[in-house]
Amino acid sequence: MKHRSRSLFAATAALALFLTACGGDDDASDDASDNSFGDSSDGSAPSTGTASGSNVADTVSDEAVTLDYFTFSAAPDHLEDLDAIVAAFEAEHPNISIEVQTAAYADYFTSLQTQVAGGTAPDTFELNYENFVTYARSGALLDLGRYLGADGIDTARYYPLAIEGFTDGGVQYGLPATFSDVVLIYNKTLFDAAGMDYPTSDWTWDDETAAAEALTDADAGVYGSFQPVSFFEFYKALAQAGGTFFDSDGKAVFNSAEGIAAAEWLTTKPGTVMPSMAEIGGTPDFDTNLFQSGKLAMWHNGIWQFSGLNESGVDYDVVVEPGDVAKANAVFMNGAVASSDTDHPAEAAAWIAFLTGSPTTVETRLASSWELPAVNDSAAFDSYLAITPPENREAVFEALDNIALPPVIERQTEMQDIVGQALERIVLDGADPQEVLDQAAADVDALSG
Repeated sequence: MKHRSRSLFAATAALALFLTACGGDDDASDDASDNSFGDSSDGSAPSTGTASGSNVADTVSDEAVTLDYFTFSAAPDHLEDLDAIVAAFEAEHPNISIEVQTAAYADYFTSLQTQVAGGTAPDTFELNYENFVTYARSGALLDLGRYLGADGIDTARYYPLAIEGFTDGGVQYGLPATFSDVVLIYNKTLFDAAGMDYPTSDWTWDDETAAAEALTDADAGVYGSFQPVSFFEFYKALAQAGGTFFDSDGKAVFNSAEGIAAAEWLTTKPGTVMPSMAEIGGTPDFDTNLFQSGKLAMWHNGIWQFSGLNESGVDYDVVVEPGDVAKANAVFMNGAVASSDTDHPAEAAAWIAFLTGSPTTVETRLASSWELPAVNDSAAFDSYLAITPPENREAVFEALDNIALPPVIERQTEMQDIVGQALERIVLDGADPQEVLDQAAADVDALSG
């Protein structure tokens, strides 16, 4: 059994470093791998406020109000958790009812874009860090400034630079709700059956490849590794190979030698140590089902999977992902925002403040492993680290020592599609990686031009 060698203080320090790197910037094309680390604290004690929105009570109507809330992160595993948060909010605000709408992540932003464009945007909704700038600059989001401060939402409840992560042009358009990161999840039973040592934090790509090849038995439907061939895996692998997505002038440079290495790392896996793209097809949760059925040895995925894995009974643990010439770990942050067209701005502000920073929310998220709240409350994470499995839950915080944030531009979805489609061409059509990435880099530059 691995002993817990990292203290809670160290884990919380790593969280602070992550939040420092998430600081907002008016330049939407910053290179995501250019991380500046530092102390996010201003020297003051962490806030014990609730950010519940109760301080905006003087602007909240006494009349009956119904607010929509649209989310991608709650379904399917955390709907009951969200219901508990909604119930607690409605108990504090009996005149406000929250109607929850959910969509799978793959469909969420298409649906949201359609609603916003059609003038039927939900009153409040979830946005990830990558797409925040797009919506902020389109005029779709409510300026929360009037609800912040001593008589409003307690911004000290959040880490300072987490708040900045949902600021654009000096305007607070959202409140940080959660962060999560990606780790290497492994099936202990398969490693034990093969008499192989478990992955360690100093593994490299070569180590993972050797283990994946040894553990793959395609005839038996057992595979050594699963890593999605996607934009999100590519930018991370690029950083692991020592490359950058944009240079200091904002020019796409992911078609470098390091970019080729990252592309080949991802695109050589399907059909060898993981099922082919044809076998995967469009099957929902293919990788989740494969791992939970005991047919997958290693899985690159996020901490949001812990709850489902614990319910499945599979014997697993986690470790920080292998790197190539460097360690780089994907970190994601989600926030809550309100529509600029909502008829109930004060009530919407009260709801998203409660949703992101109330004690009920923090306790619910930590107890259910529904990502991690971005609150300035180090004591809260003690309970999270005590939950097993996974035994090595500290890897969640260890991953924050070397983070790779997604590259972000205003036309984010188009950029992600360009890179994702380029990778698919390499896998499905056997296209030359250099030619494909050269074209993709030119196409990304055209988005910013």
